[in-house]
Amino acid sequence: MKPDSSSSSLLRPRLRSRQDHSSFSQDWSPFSRQRLSALSSQEDYRSEESEEFGPVFIQEPDDAIFALDSEDKKVMMSCEARGNPAPTYSWLINGTDVDVEADFRYSLIDGNLIINNASEAIDFGKYQCRAENSIGAVLSREALLQFAYLGVFSTRARGGVSVREGQGVVLICTPPPHSPEIIYSWVFNEFPSFVAEDSRRFISQETGNLYISKVQPSDVGSYICLVKNTVTNARVLSPPTPLTLKTDGEKARSEACTHSNVQMPLSSFFSFSPVPTITWRKINGNIPKKARLRKSQAVLEIPNIQLEDSGSYECKAENSRGGTAFRGHLQVYTMPQWISMINDSQLDSGEQLQWECRATGKPRPTYRWLRNGEVEMLNGELIIHRVQQADSGMYQCVAENKYGAIYSSAELKILASAPMFNTNTVTIIATMGKDISLECRPRASPKPRITWKKGERRVQANRRIMLLRNNTLRIVNSSRADEGSYVCRAENQFGSAEMTTTLLVKEAMKVELSPKRVEVTVGESVVLSCKATHDPSLDVNFLWLLNNQPLNAQQDGGHFEYIRTQSSTADLMIRSILLKHAGKYGCRVQTSADTVLAEAELLVRGPPGPPGVVIVEEITDTTATLSWSHGVDNHSPITTYNLQARSPFSLGWQTVKTDPEPVTGDMESAMAVELNPWVEYEFRVVATNSIGTGDPSTPSRAVRTKEAVPSVAPANVSGGNGRRHELVISWEPVSEEFQNGEGFGYIVAFRANGTRGWKEKMVTSADSTTYKYRDETFPPLTPFEVKVGVYNNKGDGPFSKVVTVSGRLSLPHSPSLISVPQSLSPSASLSESNSERPMLFISPQVSYWKDMEQEESGKKKRTVGNETVILLSGLDGNTAYLITVKGFNSIGQGPPSASVRATTKKNRDQPPSNVMWIQEGNNVSLSWDPVKAMENESDVIGYKVLLRQEGRGHSQVMRTPNSAAVLVLPEGGTYIIEVRAVSEGGEGAASSQIRVLTSSVTEVSVLTFSIRKDFFLNFNKSLHFLPNAYLYILIN
Repeated sequence: MKPDSSSSSLLRPRLRSRQDHSSFSQDWSPFSRQRLSALSSQEDYRSEESEEFGPVFIQEPDDAIFALDSEDKKVMMSCEARGNPAPTYSWLINGTDVDVEADFRYSLIDGNLIINNASEAIDFGKYQCRAENSIGAVLSREALLQFAYLGVFSTRARGGVSVREGQGVVLICTPPPHSPEIIYSWVFNEFPSFVAEDSRRFISQETGNLYISKVQPSDVGSYICLVKNTVTNARVLSPPTPLTLKTDGEKARSEACTHSNVQMPLSSFFSFSPVPTITWRKINGNIPKKARLRKSQAVLEIPNIQLEDSGSYECKAENSRGGTAFRGHLQVYTMPQWISMINDSQLDSGEQLQWECRATGKPRPTYRWLRNGEVEMLNGELIIHRVQQADSGMYQCVAENKYGAIYSSAELKILASAPMFNTNTVTIIATMGKDISLECRPRASPKPRITWKKGERRVQANRRIMLLRNNTLRIVNSSRADEGSYVCRAENQFGSAEMTTTLLVKEAMKVELSPKRVEVTVGESVVLSCKATHDPSLDVNFLWLLNNQPLNAQQDGGHFEYIRTQSSTADLMIRSILLKHAGKYGCRVQTSADTVLAEAELLVRGPPGPPGVVIVEEITDTTATLSWSHGVDNHSPITTYNLQARSPFSLGWQTVKTDPEPVTGDMESAMAVELNPWVEYEFRVVATNSIGTGDPSTPSRAVRTKEAVPSVAPANVSGGNGRRHELVISWEPVSEEFQNGEGFGYIVAFRANGTRGWKEKMVTSADSTTYKYRDETFPPLTPFEVKVGVYNNKGDGPFSKVVTVSGRLSLPHSPSLISVPQSLSPSASLSESNSERPMLFISPQVSYWKDMEQEESGKKKRTVGNETVILLSGLDGNTAYLITVKGFNSIGQGPPSASVRATTKKNRDQPPSNVMWIQEGNNVSLSWDPVKAMENESDVIGYKVLLRQEGRGHSQVMRTPNSAAVLVLPEGGTYIIEVRAVSEGGEGAASSQIRVLTSSVTEVSVLTFSIRKDFFLNFNKSLHFLPNAYLYILIN
């Protein structure tokens, strides 16, 4: 086989792919060919266990590092592949076969290579696994086996380093032999006192050297370099290096200066004094956002390095004495990555194979082609012009550069089989005048030669009979003469096969659907009848459609019913027709010979649809000009339109008067009249036809009518009941709907009977309901004529009718207390009596104070209206009080009643006891012993359960008359619960606090009990819980 890199057309690979998700198709279907997605080839393509296929790696070996000081001296390199037959395995080290039989140190377990007593001198290198079966062989990727070790430092004593104070110094580490990387640190004087890196000290993880800037007396001492292997974690220490300060007259000496090959690029900045400020920049670009500065900005670290991070970087160090800069170029290299890979292919003998693989990488990768593990050619493209059976096997494209290699594998299968048909006999029934296609699609490789015969005679092509390129025999405008048996014969060098097709030609079927067009009204019913005329030897099936979609009678609420009256007739009944039932109905009739569709149109008359968008064209204080567009009339002309409006003051939508009246169906605009000024309205339009009224349009945007002078006067004007020499005038306020604009208020006019001039007063609040006028000159009960008008920013409106109102009055008599218990709770009810109460006696006032205090220090409370009972709350328990009552009317207050002495009962001191609780999830059930009243205590009337979240002051309160309660707590938090008894005397002392924790994790149920000590011995141990439940028992 010779490689060819010519640019001939690329053959479409077939069958399965081992790397990507591409799929391909072809016109010819050779024996056992399939189209499969790429990665599914390891599962879907292997669905038939009997099918043979080449090796496919499931697991390839990975790079490994083996510690030489490991107690287990075995190294295992893993490899596993699938294939049918099952593959066998062999290994290569540095391209040379590993002889497992000859070297006892090697052994194979399945595909895994075991190396006993591994040695760096013999076993270091690159390993590859070869998987092979009868189809072919493939090589795995290369895996590097390294060995980890750490030597010891030279025992030779190290010379001291002397430096002048304030100068910089470098201490050399000189690490021992090691593999792989090591971590450097320094010990100061004694272990484990480590040197901490800061703005003066820097440890290079490249050389291990310690840099100290601006040496201080505290730096004097002994320094030891410590190195740690990153794999074995082994650590070794260097001999100590003394650091001393140079005295006057002594020449500075440093072991670092004796090493001429030591490089100190960035780290040398630490030798500057004063300590410099360090900055970084990228030449011709920006430093990557992911980069970070470490060790006083002396180290620029770029994680997850990428190609775009390449470039020149500059580090600049500056102090008060000057500055310097160092520039370096970062070049990023990558191992190859696939752009396109090869896929498994099946080809007929003699076809052309063209495979191409492409990869990216830096440096640019080179390519190798392997066939069954052996190098076939060096190129990025593989072409075989005429494949033969000998070309079958496993192929691999290898893309590699100095940083690694990647492998793409595929199987090439060359097919060879005699023709075969899925079935040897076929019957086709057609109708006269139709075109007929007789297919011939054998499976064969290579492609067979096809011939057609009718009876004993070979079929010759003519104007009506054609042999297509895909070997299909096509007969145009068929007739009875075309009936008969047609034989397709397929033949290649491996054999032949035949398939017989029997052709029957029948009369064409006719279908009639009646009525063709029908109009009905909503709510009526109709029957569509479908009749087929066909060859009696053929069975027929009916399918009803609505607007080209199959009709499902069961899903439309009983409106449709199928009726089959005869074998060749089917009816469709539509009951209680709705607008949505309008459309094109189809009756599709099918036989084994042909399918015919007949259609009919159903028009449904109904109320109109909603009109189009309503637009407010013009607005005044009482009118709005509206326009809209016609909606669908549903096959019945629109006769009238109804305009409706809605405002914040209306109960829903209300019909408004219009100009003109009525609005006829041919109009698209009208004026709404008699609207209220300065009111925000929305408008909509409703259409009506002879069938009924349709749905309304969508509402218009909200608009406000313009302002106008008020037109509605206040109602129910009255007065009286004021203080002495005071006239009180009251009225019902005018609703905002009728205020007609901003700046609304009232004009109050009044005059004494028998006088001519009116006094007018302005009340600027629109919500006002009273006005008080005081005049010492008029006597009580003087009658006045009163009227109230309205105004706004647009002007004055009308006045109400004139009414007569009288002034008032004299002071009330003293009331008397008739019911004060001698012992009352801190919230006590009192009653009073005044049999001689004068007219308009309102709001008596109760005064109360402690027996040992002055009346002036007491409190006062008014009753509501003419009530003669009042509740005094907030009193102290077990305390004597004195109580009096004064009467009030519009003139003023009367004298107080005689004082009465009463003593409150004692407050509750005893808290609820034996509080028990059960928590299940976020539900907490509480119970406690009932609290009994002691002597001179108010009876308990209920309990308060207080709940608050820990850390917050606000509490939620639940009241209950019983000695039990159930709380539902929010998820996720800690809650405090306590219980207090409540009586007429107030709240008692709180119970001991209960602390409850709720969780937001719904998968775990927590059930918690609180149990009294006296109950513990009788506790039932037979408790059953759901999975993931916990039980907490607290003993009080």
